[in-house]
Amino acid sequence: MEGNFEELIGKRADIQLTPPPLLNKLRDLKEQVHETSEKLKMSNVQFTKAVRQSPLTSDNLKKVQADRQFAADVIADMLMELETSGSFQSLQHAVAIEKEKKANLYDTIAREQEGRKKIKLLQRQLQDVKQEKKVELQNRTELIAHLKDQLQEMKAKTSIEGKYVKKDTELQVSQTQKKCNIAESDLQLELQKIKEKMDEEIRVHVEIENFLRQHQQELEEKLEYWMEKYDKDTEEKQAELNSLKTSRTNDLSLLSDLTKQFEEYETVITEDRLEKEKAQQKKKQEKMELASAIQIQAWWRGTMVRKSLGPYVKTKGKKGKDTGKKGKAKKAGKNKK
Repeated sequence: MEGNFEELIGKRADIQLTPPPLLNKLRDLKEQVHETSEKLKMSNVQFTKAVRQSPLTSDNLKKVQADRQFAADVIADMLMELETSGSFQSLQHAVAIEKEKKANLYDTIAREQEGRKKIKLLQRQLQDVKQEKKVELQNRTELIAHLKDQLQEMKAKTSIEGKYVKKDTELQVSQTQKKCNIAESDLQLELQKIKEKMDEEIRVHVEIENFLRQHQQELEEKLEYWMEKYDKDTEEKQAELNSLKTSRTNDLSLLSDLTKQFEEYETVITEDRLEKEKAQQKKKQEKMELASAIQIQAWWRGTMVRKSLGPYVKTKGKKGKDTGKKGKAKKAGKNKK
């Protein structure tokens, strides 16, 4: 019916343009246009009744009623224009406007579909990024646990090695001290014996000298013999004394070497203690830095919750839920502290 209506309107326009216009044909076309418009009205009324009888929602019924009213107004305006001026520009204008509205609607629908596709793509990318970050976080957590285990093992190993080295050094120092004490006591005994021998020799010499003085006359013949014997004995004792002095010098040099070695060991022990103290200070510093980082994170979370930043942003219509989330966030922050 719409196609017939447009065809009749086109014929009427052609007849009006031909000079002179044929009045009879123009009247026939007006009657045909009027009949076609009446049929369109009847079809519109039937469609409206069918729509009213169908179980549609109120929004759809309102839309259908508005479309029907629009079609009736357009047809009425077109009939008035046909009766007055014999043209149908109002119909063409209304069709052009509706086509433009429909094109805009299709463009809006296309943009909406494109936007939905972009949103779905972004959501998929977000899910992929979340999954990737989750896997990366899990891997880093496992690496931290592994490094902590290795750190504990190294601490235990270092402690055991330090104790072993300390005990070994103390044992060596004690053994060296015992050896030095024993050698020193032996040297003192030997020196005492030498002194006793020297005293004894001096006493014998004095007694012999006294004896010789008392028996000078009797022993004048043996004086020379005893003098020679005295010289020989003196040389032997002197040689023995020299050998004792040499051994004493060697023992003193050995004692000095042992003393230097003891000082070196003592230096090593002191450096080891300093390194241990530095390590303990470093551990304390790391603990303090970790505690500071935790406090800063807790403060930042509290600031985000108070100012509604990040995941704690308030949404309209969900005040109850937001206050519940804030309470949970505050409780979680307190538990972390």
